[in-house]
Amino acid sequence: MRIHGLYFFLGLISFLIFTLDAKAGQVLDRITSTKTMTAAYAPGWPPVAYLDDKNELVGFDVDVGKEIAKRLGATMKPITVAWEFIESGRWGNRWDIAIGSMTPTMARAEVLDFPGIYWYSPASFAVHKNNKTIHQLNDLNGKTIGVCGGCSTEDFLNNKLQFANYGDTKPNLTIKPGLIKSYDSEGAYFDDLKLGDGKRLDAILSNLPTLLESVKTQPFRIIEQPAFYEPLAVALDKGDKELSDKVKQIITDMHQDGTLTALSKKWFNGKDWSVVGTK
Repeated sequence: MRIHGLYFFLGLISFLIFTLDAKAGQVLDRITSTKTMTAAYAPGWPPVAYLDDKNELVGFDVDVGKEIAKRLGATMKPITVAWEFIESGRWGNRWDIAIGSMTPTMARAEVLDFPGIYWYSPASFAVHKNNKTIHQLNDLNGKTIGVCGGCSTEDFLNNKLQFANYGDTKPNLTIKPGLIKSYDSEGAYFDDLKLGDGKRLDAILSNLPTLLESVKTQPFRIIEQPAFYEPLAVALDKGDKELSDKVKQIITDMHQDGTLTALSKKWFNGKDWSVVGTK
């Protein structure tokens, strides 16, 4: 009985190992065999990912995705997915990769893999152009600040933002907001600031590329000093180490050969945000 039981146990372990190995690499295998990489995007964030006048998805993240697919020997198939579904993980093979400028936080790292950071966005404050009193970060103490609910910028203002697998894991919060107002969409708190200086908000916090686009048409002024620099990563569902390793090497190569620098300068008005610290 014991010998038979041992053989059964060893056989079961072998079966489980075989099964796990069979699952490992299945996403990479699918990309390789179909020569198609399905990439999830949450559009509406120019110049990162948005629909142009022809209703086509364009932007920095889209170009990065196309290049990753090319280096995998595939063509990128972009699909639009609600942000909350992307960051929640457990994608069920509905898409292969997400190139959505996602901050690799500790919480997200529990359900997603982040094989590579491909750019660093300055997170900055903006005020109404008629404001005369807010010119530096310290001037924001006690002020009412609008922010994207559930985003890394909200976590930052609440002093809860922690990065996963990236240098200094917690950026330094140097101000004490009076009131933090969270919004379901970026457009909503932009609209509230647009109403006038101090009407509903004293300031907003968002990523600098989006703010630079907004000041072209909105009555805003950007505070020059960034609040913090946000590492932004490619995201994968957990469970495919082969794909993760492959994408990690591709991102490394794109940094080293200047591809990310070129794409950054193309979409961010000549700025190289593929390296940290660029204003």
